[in-house]
Amino acid sequence: MASQTAVSSERGNQALPATMRAAVLQSQHEMTMETLPLPALEPNQVLVQVSAVGVCGSDVHYYEHGRIGDYVVDHPLILGHELAGKIAAVGSSVDSSRIGQRVAVEPQRPCRTCAQCKAGRYNLCPDIEFYATPPVNGAFCEFVTIESDFAFPIPDSISDEAAALIEPLSVGLWACERAGIRPGSRVLIAGAGPIGVIVAQAARAFGASEIYISDIAEERLEFALEHGATKALNAATDSVEGLDVDAFIDASGAPSAVRSGIKSVAPAGHVILVGLGADDIELPVSYIQNREIWLSGVFRYTNTWPLAIELLEAGKVDLDILVTGRYSLSESEQALKSGKQPGQLKAVVYPGR
Repeated sequence: MASQTAVSSERGNQALPATMRAAVLQSQHEMTMETLPLPALEPNQVLVQVSAVGVCGSDVHYYEHGRIGDYVVDHPLILGHELAGKIAAVGSSVDSSRIGQRVAVEPQRPCRTCAQCKAGRYNLCPDIEFYATPPVNGAFCEFVTIESDFAFPIPDSISDEAAALIEPLSVGLWACERAGIRPGSRVLIAGAGPIGVIVAQAARAFGASEIYISDIAEERLEFALEHGATKALNAATDSVEGLDVDAFIDASGAPSAVRSGIKSVAPAGHVILVGLGADDIELPVSYIQNREIWLSGVFRYTNTWPLAIELLEAGKVDLDILVTGRYSLSESEQALKSGKQPGQLKAVVYPGR
């Protein structure tokens, strides 16, 4: 992962700078530009020169609140975990032919040896290191390191922005997989922000025939209808209860949306909670029990990058349409604040600028 130690010697690599620029979160509402040593490479890692980083809601949350649950920013932290770039150097056990490849980075490092990892659930590894999650640094910087098999080559047909946004697409793909979406499924999504639109596109790619999406912002609903959803519902005026959908995926985090969304699900259907909201909410337990509804959260993803790349290359998902703001590395703080501007969906930071 990105660290603050000097770069080591690597087989077959060209001359590299000794330092890099980084936008560092010092504390709530305080970002500074720093010059740091290049991160050191382990034998099985690659050094990625970062080309694009998407701004996630979790980045904004750390900036505004200094914590998410038990993860507290008590030391300087580099934010950003949605990224793409080009391999600039490789560790001693990595084929030097990888140098120069454009890659999308899966920003996590599981232990690979615990019970969860061995069961294929490496996202639930208790010792996982995840970019921009204290104390692990992220990608609002010029270079990062990652294990070689978590740096996925991307074709020229996929832009740097779309490659970076494979990370949130992976959240959508994982949610759809957990929801059991298949050809002919009927789906309700709460929240027409970036994740909601991504989930709608993912559901369509999985073959869903009806994709309802709800929100209180009409402009977001219109955008969602243009990019995946088949019917828009205004959460302030339209009831979703009784739709009898096969799956409800919450991308809003709003307790009221979760409760009403559960009551839209048909017997034996699935409820998947994606949005970050209150730690505790009241649920219609008798409805869940009487209909044998499956309810689950999602925690990141596993093994989603290959499918995401395939869908992007085939044109079944469009991530470029989400990008509404572009910022240089020194403008990272403005990027974190940009979500409050009207019409904003996704900000992207370009560390090379």
